[in-house]
Formats: sequence, C-alpha cells, structure tokens
Amino acid sequence: MQLTNGMAANEIPGAVWVKSTASVGNGNCVELAALSGGGAAMRNSRFPDGPALLFTAAEIEAFIDGVKRSEFDQLT
Repeated sequence: MQLTNGMAANEIPGAVWVKSTASVGNGNCVELAALSGGGAAMRNSRFPDGPALLFTAAEIEAFIDGVKRSEFDQLT
C-alpha cells in the first residue's frame, strides 16, 4: 500500500497511535505512530479516522530536536 499525506489515519497498516502523557482528557491532542519504513504519522485525536500527516525520519527528527531546544515554546 502506498502511504500518502492526507490519507485516512485508520488506513495506515499496523499503526499504533501514541499521545503524550501530558495530554489532558478533553481530546485536544495530536497522536503519533511510527511507520514501518521509518518516519512517523501524525493525526488529530479528535478525528482518529481523519487525515494523517506523514513525515520522513529526518523530518520527525528535526521536529523533535526543535521541541527539545524549546524552539516552539512561543506557541503555547
């Protein structure tokens, strides 16, 4: 199966979705799943069957590095 950005999150084979333990119970969360070929998928937890964003391993590593360096703190 060809994975593409925007495909339904529930159609990604073998996806195990994970959300942060800091997530509050109101459903306003993003969830991530590792992809079998490397990289990660991201979805909105309020719409689990909605579209998923797909990232290469390099893209998700750059994002996580930015989070660790507090580069996105101004967004909260």
